[in-house]
Amino acid sequence: MAIKLDAALGIHPHTLDFRVERSKMLAGNLANAETPGYKARDLDFKTVMTQINAGMTPDRNYEAAYRVPYQSSSDNNTVELGKEQARYSQNAMDYQTSLTFLNMKIAGLKSAIEGK
Repeated sequence: MAIKLDAALGIHPHTLDFRVERSKMLAGNLANAETPGYKARDLDFKTVMTQINAGMTPDRNYEAAYRVPYQSSSDNNTVELGKEQARYSQNAMDYQTSLTFLNMKIAGLKSAIEGK
């Protein structure tokens, strides 16, 4: 009997991949916090989850949306440093959570294969 690894691991590899890509984007926003005219971008987790729930494999080319700032700046930069740092920290925690779930799935599969 063959095990379909994609089906066995569920959504966890997709969410982990999304968190990595979002981390890169948020890090780019933080790096450009002082760049005049830089427009902060972000990825939407709901879009990925909608694709997964519809039975589709999420496309790795995630669509980034520009963020509308709560307070405008004089140099037209839309990065709000405090909020961006909070988003990055939250995404890091979400990454760790996704990684934990994936490790638990793999441990469960390993246990089933070994018959323990």
